[in-house]
Amino acid sequence: MQCNNFEQAYKKEMRAVQDSMDVLYGKWKISIISSICYYNKRRFSDILGDIDGISNKMLSKELKELEINQLIKRTVLDTQPVTVQYELTAHGKSLQTIINNLTDWGIKHRKVITGK
Repeated sequence: MQCNNFEQAYKKEMRAVQDSMDVLYGKWKISIISSICYYNKRRFSDILGDIDGISNKMLSKELKELEINQLIKRTVLDTQPVTVQYELTAHGKSLQTIINNLTDWGIKHRKVITGK
């Protein structure tokens, strides 16, 4: 009986990991979230400049997916020309600790691998 409870708990946790990966899947989403996390609010062109190698089309697609998943909020400002600004939602801000942990781990990992 106890083994069955363990398996159920394990499956629930694995489902949660998979759900998280489904939302954050791809080469760019973590970098986009990181850019917005660091600056609080970012314009499209700012995010584009922050992330080496991402195209306009891909950034637009990824931002739409992050908005659908309620991680970011898109605001159209009444300026000439029109400016679009992105910020994390309250739900998106819950990822800040994860982003900070990934940053710390990445710094340590780079030192392990390169010695720098």
